Amino acid sequence: MTAELDPALRAALRGALALLWLVAAQHKLRDPARFREALAGYQLVPASFVRAFAAALAALELGLGLALLLPGAGAAPALATAALLALYAFAIAANLARGRRSIDCGCGARPQPLGEELLARNAALVGIALLAALPASARALGWLDAVTMFGGAAALAALYAAVDAALANGVRSRAQRVRA
Repeated sequence: MTAELDPALRAALRGALALLWLVAAQHKLRDPARFREALAGYQLVPASFVRAFAAALAALELGLGLALLLPGAGAAPALATAALLALYAFAIAANLARGRRSIDCGCGARPQPLGEELLARNAALVGIALLAALPASARALGWLDAVTMFGGAAALAALYAAVDAALANGVRSRAQRVRA
């Protein structure tokens, strides 16, 4: 027997992940030079490929964000989301293992140095993406489900933003204590 999610919960999870990718892609497309610099800082892609790789990642994030919103898209966009988030976690872990904490993660609008908390965040997001890949039950959706789906996606997006801000502030706070 295959596990199934309530269709409203599945839609809320996919909506929140879509919003995550669309906002992330928007940051990368709005300031491509900053993202290329962050990507180059990881030193995992040859310098001659950074420009193309950065463009491909922004396009992939945009595509995943849109695909997660398609009702008939199946599990593929959620599974691809989990894989990309795991790839990002690998890149972070590789640089943490090399002692390279001060580089910008390239995750969003403001610079954020690498840390274990970003690995934990990505692990949680991978779990959410895998959950969102489960099939939805056949339960018919009603008008109240629309409120649940939009409200749930908005609440998850707000929670992500709050956690992201707390992580960034924690890193800045630790850096200030070290300097003092």
